[in-house]
Amino acid sequence: MKILKLLFAVGALLCGQVLAVKAQDYNVLNYGAVNDTMHLSTSGINKAINTCYSKGGGRVIIPAGQYKSGTITLKSNVELYLLRGAVLYASTRPVDFPRQQQPAYRSQKDPGGWFALIYAENASNIGISGYGTIDGQGAHQPVRPELLDGDRDGRPRNILLISCKKVNVENVTMLNAGIWNQHYLNCEDVKVTGIQVFNHSNRNNDGIDIDGCRRFVLSNSIIDSDDDAIVLKSTGPAGCEDVVVNNCVISSFTNALKCGTESTGGFKNIVFSNCTVKPSISKIKSVFKAPDHGVTAISLEIVDGGIMDGVNVNNIVIEGTECPIYVRLANRARKHRDDASEPPYGQMRNISLSNITAYHTGNYASSITGVPGSSIENISLGNIRIVNKGGLKAGQYLAGVNLVKEDEKGYPEPTVWKNLPAYGFFIRHVNQISITSCSLGSDLEETRLPVIAADVNKLFVQHFSIDKAKAPPEFGLMQVIQFETPSDHISTKPLSQ
Repeated sequence: MKILKLLFAVGALLCGQVLAVKAQDYNVLNYGAVNDTMHLSTSGINKAINTCYSKGGGRVIIPAGQYKSGTITLKSNVELYLLRGAVLYASTRPVDFPRQQQPAYRSQKDPGGWFALIYAENASNIGISGYGTIDGQGAHQPVRPELLDGDRDGRPRNILLISCKKVNVENVTMLNAGIWNQHYLNCEDVKVTGIQVFNHSNRNNDGIDIDGCRRFVLSNSIIDSDDDAIVLKSTGPAGCEDVVVNNCVISSFTNALKCGTESTGGFKNIVFSNCTVKPSISKIKSVFKAPDHGVTAISLEIVDGGIMDGVNVNNIVIEGTECPIYVRLANRARKHRDDASEPPYGQMRNISLSNITAYHTGNYASSITGVPGSSIENISLGNIRIVNKGGLKAGQYLAGVNLVKEDEKGYPEPTVWKNLPAYGFFIRHVNQISITSCSLGSDLEETRLPVIAADVNKLFVQHFSIDKAKAPPEFGLMQVIQFETPSDHISTKPLSQ
């Protein structure tokens, strides 16, 4: 009995200690924030964060209501929690977003010090969560005329985290950023889940940018953006490694799932799985001349040096988009800093795309292309079904391989070529590719070849079919060193320049 009493006493003491160190909540209303967008709550929210940080961490609560703020700076061990019904609006005055001190980690997008609504650098164990809303009021965010044009003109991001560790972003709704909605730069051990993003208010309205991050999981989210929806980048020396994107519904007027264009540090061990790509519900489109149903669904690119090694794209359903699959190795060779050396040709290898269904797609066709002297290595396509519009007539598509310009220095996007001479896959400058269990269909009749391969070291094809085909599928081949197929229903057609 004495032993039981002793154990009970020790247990009670331990429970008391746990309760004593339980993280506290800090309501921003108690620190000067105001539920009124006529007033600026920047100071009150930051005061609550600083108090929470000074006392060892906890949650900073934004209760239901409407709040307007300039830059909010997160600190280590602090979670910003927006209760259901809370709406955090970004101020539209540039003065409320002071330029942050230039971080130690430098990248191509760095304007010399960043601008953001929610910002952190070198923080750890931080979070942004709850069922409230962040609205960047992007349509009213002016550029800063003293800065560079384009995507470095000072418009604030909704969220920008640089060189942070142990990050959790969960359940929040994010709307209308001035530029990119959320930018995770050189971060580690990040989990983003259950978010909803609608970003259609300005130029460069990406949904989420995962930039040079390690061990990053994005899941169970709905993202609808004007520009790229879910995009991995490497705008500096750090590469994207060990990244998983899973169970998301994605819409974009440009690229839905993308690696690139910036590729300095490369991409390694990347998984895109169990996602649906569909046309945007938005009628607002700020991207210049973008098609209503999007440019690409899946876009993998190495164009500024770097290495892509180990990418798996699996279980994707695509409705619409002009180009279902775009894999591009080129040599734009843009430097990530002015004082950096020009990057060499990049490399792409060990890429798998499987269990992909695409329908109502445009006529651009899918492409897998390197450039002379730099070939994509070891890529496999398996269990892919694509149904495009078809119906093109002579003169509405590029009629020969030589008309598909190499364009190794240009911006990597299928809009450069538009309608290719093949309606299924155009493959060029590839060292070892396999195509298994794939089928093609068209809403209207197609006169183009289903597949063209040029300058390919080895091409293996098995279980390939075409809807309503009266003859065996015909592959157009040019400079294909080794073509293998166990099937007797595939024919080949030699192509000249």
